Amino acid sequence: MRGVSATETPAPTCEISDGIAVLRLDDGKVNAFGPETVAALDAAIEAAEASAGALVIVGREGKFSAGFDLSVIGAGPGPARDLARTGARAAMRLYGAGVPVVAACTGHALAYGAILLLASDLRIGGDGDARIGLNEVAIGLAMPVFGMELARDRLSPRHLTRAVSLATVYSPAEAVEAGFLDKVVPVEDLEQVALTRARALASGLDRAAFAKTRRNARGGTIDRVLATLDEDLARFGLRD
Repeated sequence: MRGVSATETPAPTCEISDGIAVLRLDDGKVNAFGPETVAALDAAIEAAEASAGALVIVGREGKFSAGFDLSVIGAGPGPARDLARTGARAAMRLYGAGVPVVAACTGHALAYGAILLLASDLRIGGDGDARIGLNEVAIGLAMPVFGMELARDRLSPRHLTRAVSLATVYSPAEAVEAGFLDKVVPVEDLEQVALTRARALASGLDRAAFAKTRRNARGGTIDRVLATLDEDLARFGLRD
Protein backbone atom coordinates (compact mmCIF):
# COMPACT_ATOMS: atom_id res chain seq x y z
CA MET A 1 0.00 0.00 0.00
CA ARG A 2 1.71 3.08 -1.23
CA GLY A 3 1.26 6.73 -0.52
CA VAL A 4 3.17 9.98 -0.60
CA SER A 5 6.29 10.80 1.38
CA ALA A 6 5.62 12.37 4.78
CA THR A 7 8.93 12.75 6.55
CA GLU A 8 9.12 14.43 9.97
CA THR A 9 5.42 15.29 10.07
CA PRO A 10 3.18 15.62 13.13
CA ALA A 11 1.72 12.40 14.52
CA PRO A 12 -2.05 11.98 14.76
CA THR A 13 -3.74 13.08 17.97
CA CYS A 14 -6.34 11.14 19.93
CA GLU A 15 -8.69 12.70 22.46
CA ILE A 16 -11.58 11.20 24.41
CA SER A 17 -14.60 13.41 25.04
CA ASP A 18 -18.14 12.47 26.08
CA GLY A 19 -17.23 8.81 25.83
CA ILE A 20 -16.01 9.02 22.22
CA ALA A 21 -12.37 8.63 21.17
CA VAL A 22 -11.45 10.84 18.21
CA LEU A 23 -8.30 10.15 16.21
CA ARG A 24 -7.35 13.11 14.01
CA LEU A 25 -5.10 12.54 11.01
CA ASP A 26 -3.49 15.85 10.08
CA ASP A 27 0.14 15.97 9.07
CA GLY A 28 -0.41 19.12 7.01
CA LYS A 29 0.15 17.10 3.84
CA VAL A 30 -1.54 13.89 2.70
CA ASN A 31 -1.71 11.93 5.98
CA ALA A 32 0.74 9.28 4.82
CA PHE A 33 1.23 6.37 7.22
CA GLY A 34 4.74 5.73 8.44
CA PRO A 35 5.76 3.75 11.56
CA GLU A 36 4.82 6.54 14.00
CA THR A 37 1.41 7.08 12.41
CA VAL A 38 0.65 3.35 12.46
CA ALA A 39 1.67 3.27 16.13
CA ALA A 40 -0.65 6.20 16.85
CA LEU A 41 -3.53 4.35 15.17
CA ASP A 42 -2.84 1.28 17.25
CA ALA A 43 -2.68 3.36 20.44
CA ALA A 44 -5.97 5.08 19.59
CA ILE A 45 -7.71 1.73 19.19
CA GLU A 46 -6.33 0.63 22.56
CA ALA A 47 -7.47 3.87 24.21
CA ALA A 48 -10.94 3.60 22.71
CA GLU A 49 -11.36 0.01 23.87
CA ALA A 50 -10.23 0.94 27.38
CA SER A 51 -12.03 4.23 27.92
CA ALA A 52 -14.61 4.99 25.22
CA GLY A 53 -17.78 3.66 23.64
CA ALA A 54 -16.75 4.29 20.04
CA LEU A 55 -13.81 5.46 17.93
CA VAL A 56 -14.03 8.16 15.25
CA ILE A 57 -11.23 8.62 12.70
CA VAL A 58 -11.18 12.06 11.06
CA GLY A 59 -8.89 13.23 8.26
CA ARG A 60 -7.80 16.77 7.42
CA GLU A 61 -9.65 18.92 4.90
CA GLY A 62 -9.42 17.31 1.46
CA LYS A 63 -7.32 14.38 2.66
CA PHE A 64 -8.18 11.25 4.59
CA SER A 65 -4.97 9.33 3.81
CA ALA A 66 -2.92 8.70 0.68
CA GLY A 67 -1.50 5.45 2.07
CA PHE A 68 1.88 4.30 3.30
CA ASP A 69 4.80 6.72 3.51
CA LEU A 70 6.84 6.51 0.29
CA SER A 71 10.04 7.46 2.06
CA VAL A 72 9.76 4.20 4.02
CA ILE A 73 8.58 2.08 1.08
CA GLY A 74 11.49 3.44 -1.00
CA ALA A 75 14.06 2.68 1.70
CA GLY A 76 14.20 -0.96 0.62
CA PRO A 77 12.35 -4.28 0.94
CA GLY A 78 13.10 -4.61 4.67
CA PRO A 79 11.61 -1.30 5.81
CA ALA A 80 8.76 -1.72 3.32
CA ARG A 81 7.89 -5.14 4.72
CA ASP A 82 8.16 -3.92 8.31
CA LEU A 83 5.76 -1.05 7.61
CA ALA A 84 3.34 -3.30 5.74
CA ARG A 85 3.45 -5.82 8.60
CA THR A 86 2.70 -3.27 11.33
CA GLY A 87 0.11 -1.61 9.10
CA ALA A 88 -1.61 -4.94 8.49
CA ARG A 89 -1.72 -5.71 12.20
CA ALA A 90 -3.17 -2.28 12.96
CA ALA A 91 -5.79 -2.69 10.22
CA MET A 92 -6.77 -6.09 11.60
CA ARG A 93 -6.99 -4.63 15.09
CA LEU A 94 -9.24 -1.87 13.77
CA TYR A 95 -11.36 -4.45 11.93
CA GLY A 96 -11.71 -6.43 15.14
CA ALA A 97 -12.00 -3.48 17.55
CA GLY A 98 -14.09 -3.99 20.66
CA VAL A 99 -15.94 -0.70 20.01
CA PRO A 100 -17.70 0.58 16.86
CA VAL A 101 -15.45 2.54 14.51
CA VAL A 102 -16.74 5.49 12.48
CA ALA A 103 -14.56 6.91 9.70
CA ALA A 104 -15.08 10.52 8.59
CA CYS A 105 -13.57 10.45 5.10
CA THR A 106 -12.68 14.09 4.55
CA GLY A 107 -11.08 13.65 1.13
CA HIS A 108 -8.74 11.41 -0.84
CA ALA A 109 -8.43 7.87 0.56
CA LEU A 110 -6.04 5.73 -1.44
CA ALA A 111 -4.26 2.44 -0.80
CA TYR A 112 -3.85 2.09 2.99
CA GLY A 113 -6.24 5.03 3.40
CA ALA A 114 -8.92 3.00 1.62
CA ILE A 115 -7.95 -0.03 3.73
CA LEU A 116 -8.80 1.99 6.84
CA LEU A 117 -12.26 2.67 5.41
CA LEU A 118 -12.77 -1.04 4.76
CA ALA A 119 -11.70 -1.85 8.33
CA SER A 120 -14.10 0.70 9.87
CA ASP A 121 -17.75 -0.06 10.67
CA LEU A 122 -19.51 3.08 9.47
CA ARG A 123 -17.84 5.09 6.71
CA ILE A 124 -19.17 8.61 6.06
CA GLY A 125 -17.69 10.67 3.24
CA GLY A 126 -17.78 14.34 2.38
CA ASP A 127 -19.26 15.35 -0.95
CA GLY A 128 -16.10 17.07 -2.18
CA ASP A 129 -13.80 16.22 -5.07
CA ALA A 130 -12.09 13.13 -3.64
CA ARG A 131 -10.53 9.96 -5.04
CA ILE A 132 -11.11 6.74 -3.13
CA GLY A 133 -9.73 3.33 -3.97
CA LEU A 134 -7.11 0.60 -3.87
CA ASN A 135 -4.56 1.69 -6.45
CA GLU A 136 -1.82 -0.82 -5.56
CA VAL A 137 -1.82 -2.67 -8.88
CA ALA A 138 -1.56 0.62 -10.78
CA ILE A 139 1.62 1.55 -8.89
CA GLY A 140 3.31 -1.85 -9.13
CA LEU A 141 2.36 -3.56 -5.88
CA ALA A 142 0.39 -6.77 -5.48
CA MET A 143 -2.52 -6.52 -3.08
CA PRO A 144 -1.53 -8.22 0.21
CA VAL A 145 -3.86 -10.83 1.66
CA PHE A 146 -5.03 -8.57 4.49
CA GLY A 147 -6.20 -5.96 1.98
CA MET A 148 -7.81 -8.61 -0.20
CA GLU A 149 -9.74 -10.08 2.73
CA LEU A 150 -11.04 -6.68 3.80
CA ALA A 151 -12.07 -5.88 0.25
CA ARG A 152 -13.80 -9.24 -0.13
CA ASP A 153 -15.78 -8.65 3.05
CA ARG A 154 -16.74 -4.99 2.64
CA LEU A 155 -16.96 -4.26 -1.09
CA SER A 156 -19.89 -5.05 -3.36
CA PRO A 157 -19.16 -8.29 -5.27
CA ARG A 158 -19.94 -6.36 -8.45
CA HIS A 159 -16.99 -4.07 -7.77
CA LEU A 160 -14.46 -6.46 -6.24
CA THR A 161 -12.49 -7.18 -9.42
CA ARG A 162 -12.68 -3.59 -10.60
CA ALA A 163 -11.55 -2.23 -7.24
CA VAL A 164 -8.76 -4.68 -6.46
CA SER A 165 -7.40 -6.14 -9.71
CA LEU A 166 -8.13 -3.16 -11.97
CA ALA A 167 -7.21 -0.48 -9.39
CA THR A 168 -10.37 1.53 -10.05
CA VAL A 169 -10.54 4.83 -8.18
CA TYR A 170 -13.97 6.16 -7.25
CA SER A 171 -15.63 9.47 -6.45
CA PRO A 172 -17.39 9.64 -3.05
CA ALA A 173 -20.79 8.89 -4.61
CA GLU A 174 -19.34 5.99 -6.58
CA ALA A 175 -17.55 4.78 -3.44
CA VAL A 176 -20.93 4.29 -1.76
CA GLU A 177 -22.02 2.03 -4.62
CA ALA A 178 -18.72 0.12 -4.48
CA GLY A 179 -18.74 -0.30 -0.69
CA PHE A 180 -15.89 1.93 0.47
CA LEU A 181 -18.40 4.36 2.00
CA ASP A 182 -21.85 3.99 3.54
CA LYS A 183 -23.11 7.50 2.90
CA VAL A 184 -22.03 10.94 1.68
CA VAL A 185 -22.93 14.20 3.43
CA PRO A 186 -21.98 17.85 2.86
CA VAL A 187 -18.33 18.36 3.74
CA GLU A 188 -19.17 21.05 6.28
CA ASP A 189 -21.43 18.62 8.16
CA LEU A 190 -19.16 15.58 7.99
CA GLU A 191 -17.44 15.64 11.37
CA GLN A 192 -20.61 16.46 13.29
CA VAL A 193 -22.53 13.69 11.52
CA ALA A 194 -19.76 11.20 12.31
CA LEU A 195 -19.68 12.20 15.98
CA THR A 196 -23.48 12.03 16.27
CA ARG A 197 -23.54 8.56 14.77
CA ALA A 198 -20.69 7.43 17.03
CA ARG A 199 -22.54 8.64 20.13
CA ALA A 200 -25.68 6.81 19.03
CA LEU A 201 -23.71 3.60 18.54
CA ALA A 202 -21.91 3.97 21.86
CA SER A 203 -25.18 4.44 23.76
CA GLY A 204 -27.32 2.05 21.78
CA LEU A 205 -25.21 -1.12 21.69
CA ASP A 206 -24.49 -3.59 24.47
CA ARG A 207 -20.68 -3.67 24.77
CA ALA A 208 -20.35 -7.37 25.62
CA ALA A 209 -22.78 -8.46 22.92
CA PHE A 210 -21.01 -6.26 20.39
CA ALA A 211 -17.59 -7.72 21.21
CA LYS A 212 -18.83 -11.32 21.01
CA THR A 213 -20.64 -10.69 17.74
CA ARG A 214 -17.54 -8.97 16.37
CA ARG A 215 -15.43 -12.01 17.17
CA ASN A 216 -17.99 -14.40 15.67
CA ALA A 217 -18.22 -12.36 12.49
CA ARG A 218 -14.57 -11.45 11.94
CA GLY A 219 -12.37 -13.53 14.21
CA GLY A 220 -11.76 -16.30 11.69
CA THR A 221 -10.63 -13.86 9.01
CA ILE A 222 -8.36 -12.00 11.42
CA ASP A 223 -6.75 -15.23 12.63
CA ARG A 224 -6.09 -16.41 9.05
CA VAL A 225 -4.57 -13.09 8.03
CA LEU A 226 -2.24 -12.90 11.03
CA ALA A 227 -1.20 -16.56 10.72
CA THR A 228 -0.10 -16.09 7.11
CA LEU A 229 1.13 -12.49 7.33
CA ASP A 230 4.88 -13.07 7.24
CA GLU A 231 4.63 -15.48 4.32
CA ASP A 232 2.35 -13.13 2.42
CA LEU A 233 4.64 -10.12 2.89
CA ALA A 234 7.88 -11.98 2.18
CA ARG A 235 8.22 -10.26 -1.19
CA PHE A 236 6.44 -7.01 -0.40
CA GLY A 237 8.27 -4.11 -2.02
CA LEU A 238 10.24 -6.34 -4.38
CA ARG A 239 9.87 -6.20 -8.15
CA ASP A 240 10.07 -9.52 -10.01
